[in-house]
Amino acid sequence: MAEQPLVGIIMGSKSDLPTMEGCTKQLDEFGIPYELVIASAHRNPAKVHEWGSTAADRGLRVIIAAAGKAAHLGGVVAAYTPLPIIGVPMKTSDLGGMDSLLSMVQMPSGVPVACVAINGAKNAAIYAAQILGAGDPNWREKVAEFKRAMAEA
Repeated sequence: MAEQPLVGIIMGSKSDLPTMEGCTKQLDEFGIPYELVIASAHRNPAKVHEWGSTAADRGLRVIIAAAGKAAHLGGVVAAYTPLPIIGVPMKTSDLGGMDSLLSMVQMPSGVPVACVAINGAKNAAIYAAQILGAGDPNWREKVAEFKRAMAEA
């Protein structure tokens, strides 16, 4: 039986998968179980609502939301859950990802979404591990080991 996912990854399009492999690979390296779903806040709003509103009850502790253009998937999910959201703005052909970035960092008061760099999928995974580590020494040590290895390289 697979481990209970602790991180939920949601992305608006399957075209985001190649970029988000940096996130899933890093979570795999940490040994953090996750679930991944593709659902657009605009094309599949009912699916996003159902997934986001049940995330905490399903045992998720952190959500990573990736979207491009001004489709702010992270903000929509944040409206449905008390869990922390990490936004990953996707680079776009139109504005190079600035539209994605600004839609994530300009959230209204009371609906926070943390945000990493454009296409910063790996950092989203590391930040999720740090959030988990705030309450679990096992995950905190995984991040500490990662940082030690990075310093030695």
